[in-house]
Amino acid sequence: MQKPKHLLLFFMAMLMFSTTFAQVVRDTSKNADPSLNGQYNFMLSKSKNFNGARLINPSRLSSLWKSVNDTLKKERKQLQEARQQIKSQNENIAGLKTEVSGKESSLASSNAMVNEIKFLGISFNKGTYNTIVWTIIIVLAAVLAFIVFQSGKYRREAIYRTQLYQEVADEFQTHKVKAKDKEMKLARELQDERNKWDDGRGR
Repeated sequence: MQKPKHLLLFFMAMLMFSTTFAQVVRDTSKNADPSLNGQYNFMLSKSKNFNGARLINPSRLSSLWKSVNDTLKKERKQLQEARQQIKSQNENIAGLKTEVSGKESSLASSNAMVNEIKFLGISFNKGTYNTIVWTIIIVLAAVLAFIVFQSGKYRREAIYRTQLYQEVADEFQTHKVKAKDKEMKLARELQDERNKWDDGRGR
């Protein structure tokens, strides 16, 4: 009873071995999709069912496992390179931020120096200085205009007084000439009267 059972198990093992060996020998077809998913599906399509289990070709399984390892290594390498690149970029960004901050500080300092004016040892903002200067200019211009206006008024008054003086002087000169003529006329008349009187006495 034991011998037929052992023989049956032996034949079944030989059948499985021969089937697996036949699959290995006949496994000459090529996979068109080299991706992991394609290799996995190709391996499943080429596997055989035996009592609910799948008989998978070890070479295909090894090939899939090698592809998985290669892909993982490649992905890990790319991840490491990406991390290194991100780290390098972060360092560059930090350096650029520091440089920009320094330049902004320098620019602010330069702007402050440009906008600052010193006058008589006092620091003024450019806008404040311009306001003060223009205020002084406007006040001086107003004072100058007032002085010019007043001087014009005084000049007109002086011209008027000069004309009056000239008129009075002319009038006085005319009066003086007339008075002299009158005096000379009176002197002549007086002399004539004296002459007449002297003549009257001499007779």
